[in-house]
Amino acid sequence: METPYSTRDTFVPRRRFRRVALAIAAAAGALVLTSATAQPSVAAEPSGSEKVAKLTQEIKELEKEYGGNLEQLRDTRKQAKEALERAKDLREDLDEAHALVAQLAATQYMTNGVEPSIQILTSSDPGDVLGDASLARHLSQSQAAKVRQIATLVTQQDRARREAEKKITQLEKDIKDIAKERTRVKALLKKYKPESPMIGNGGMTSRMVTARDEIEEEFGPFLVIGCTRPGDPLDHGQGKACDFMESSGGSMPSSSRLAHGDAVSAYAIKHASRLGIKYIIWKQRIYDVRSSGGWKGMSDRGSITQNHFDHVHISVF
Repeated sequence: METPYSTRDTFVPRRRFRRVALAIAAAAGALVLTSATAQPSVAAEPSGSEKVAKLTQEIKELEKEYGGNLEQLRDTRKQAKEALERAKDLREDLDEAHALVAQLAATQYMTNGVEPSIQILTSSDPGDVLGDASLARHLSQSQAAKVRQIATLVTQQDRARREAEKKITQLEKDIKDIAKERTRVKALLKKYKPESPMIGNGGMTSRMVTARDEIEEEFGPFLVIGCTRPGDPLDHGQGKACDFMESSGGSMPSSSRLAHGDAVSAYAIKHASRLGIKYIIWKQRIYDVRSSGGWKGMSDRGSITQNHFDHVHISVF
C-alpha cells in the first residue's frame, strides 16, 4: 500500500508526485540542454570581439595611409560593436532564465514540494486527486511564462548573433573595398598634399576655405556654415570640414531646403577632384571619393542633426 504524502489539505500519493516532479525536472533539463546546444558557446563571443579589434587596427592603419578618418568604416565598426554587445547581453539573460527553470524543477523534485496553487485543484479525498497527466500539465503551465521567456530569448539572441556576424562581414568587405583603392588614393594624396591651418580663417586650411567660398557663392546664403571646432579629433578640429546648414534647431528642413541640400551635395561630388573634397555626408549617407560604389547608407545616430538631415557635411583632403 502506498504511503500518502500530504501538504496541509493537499493529498497526493508520494510515489505519484515523485514521478510527476521527476518528469517536470527532466523536461526542464531537456529544455535547457536543447536551447543551449542550439546557441553558440559563450566562447564564440570573444572571437567576434577579437575580430572587431583586429579590424579596428586595420582601419587605423588605413586612415594613416588615406589622409584622415574613414567615416564609412567607423560607422560600420560602431554597428558591429553594438550588435556584439546586444548578443552578449541577451546571452546572459538567456543563461539566467535557463538556470532559474532548472533550479525550480530540481527544487520541486528534491523537496517533494507542491506549489500552493495545486492545493486549489486537489482535495483531501484521494478519489478527487488529479491524475498524473493533469498534475504534470498544471506544473508545466505554472512555468509557462518562464518557458516563453526562454523561447523569446533564444530567438532574440540568435538574431542578434547573426546580425553581429553580418556587420562584421560587412566591415571586412568595406575594408577590403577601400584597401583596393590604395593606388588611386595615393595619387589623390600626392595631388592634395596636407595643408596647415590658417590664422584669420578660423583655423581652416586654404583648401577648405576655397571649397567653402565656392559653395557659398554658388548656393548661398545658408542659415549657417559651421567649420572649425577646437578640440574635435576629426576633420572639424583640423580645419578640413564644414557643415552647410539647411535648417536650424535640429528640425527637419523643408522640402525646398532638402532639394537645396541635394543640389549642394551633387555639386560637391561633381567638383570633388578640382576642389580636393574627400567625402560628403548628407541624409544619413556618405559619399567618400577614396572608396568605390557611390553613396552608402549610415547607421541611425539618433537625431536629425547627427544623421545629417539638416546639413551637408563636406570634408577636404
